[in-house]
Amino acid sequence: MKVAIAGLGEISQIHLAAIRELEKVQVTAVCDIDESRLVEFENVNRYSSLEEMLDSEVLDVVHICLPHYLHLDATRQCLLKGINVFLEKPPGLDYRDARVLADLEESSVKKVCLCLQNRLNPTTMALLERLESKEAGEAVGIKALVPWYRPAEYYKSKPWRGTMRYAGGGLMINQAVHTLDIMQLIGGTPDRISALAGNLLDYTMEVEDTVAANIHFKNGIRAFFMGTNASYTNSSVDIEVFCEAGRYVLRDSSLKYFGNDSHEELIVTDVVPSGYKFYYGKSHKDLIEKFYKAIENNTDDYIHAKEGLASMAIIDGIRKAAEEHREINMEEII
Repeated sequence: MKVAIAGLGEISQIHLAAIRELEKVQVTAVCDIDESRLVEFENVNRYSSLEEMLDSEVLDVVHICLPHYLHLDATRQCLLKGINVFLEKPPGLDYRDARVLADLEESSVKKVCLCLQNRLNPTTMALLERLESKEAGEAVGIKALVPWYRPAEYYKSKPWRGTMRYAGGGLMINQAVHTLDIMQLIGGTPDRISALAGNLLDYTMEVEDTVAANIHFKNGIRAFFMGTNASYTNSSVDIEVFCEAGRYVLRDSSLKYFGNDSHEELIVTDVVPSGYKFYYGKSHKDLIEKFYKAIENNTDDYIHAKEGLASMAIIDGIRKAAEEHREINMEEII
């Protein structure tokens, strides 16, 4: 399988490391407008533009690791060339972009896999299985916290990250999108949202660094979400699901159950890589491998573009509720 990488920033290194662990896969080309990044690659065709690469190469998959505002157009270009796409999150700048992306995949003979890899974490899968089994009764509430930190240099080194027209947002779309995605997998279809969003850090940027939101789902579940890039460091994401007979706690890469009868159980623990960006987890490889198998066997067993719609709708809903200082109905977004 011949694979290319578009965009050689930080996240591309996670993709490359995962790809290199797989058999029968060859990275044949890379592209980036910053030619200083290209010199690191040997025995690989190197390009300074996506268009040139697509015109010159015969490819099975392109991994799009570009800034957010380029995701939709780059995916469109690849599909028009008859190439499958593995798209780093988010699907675009907002729900509207996500809708267009989903329609693009629906009308194409090729596949688009959206990189929501935390769905494949053992803790996430076990949590969803337990909730589906109703072992603890019906879920009634969710609490989710994302207490992270980003220094000023994070935004200065790549100014697009702090600009709405290029990033589509800050904390929510860039760091917390995975947590919001898991929340909607648990809660189902969102109904109403009230929220606060703003900046605690004095970075003089357009995008938010801190959010608090109350999300009501149509099935009656109520969720509280809080995330920030203004914490001291990157602490564990914390997801707690309250059920009739107890609660599930996903924290520090472990899933535990605490029953109302004082019963406690460690259900499963994720394998956590060491070093820089440890909180990415190890599921990039699992999802990439799953997608390649879906291409090889022509199956639908991967995360489709349309599966990014729900979290993007929630992000747009939170932003609208915060900007207008009112509870909004999700019918205003979708």
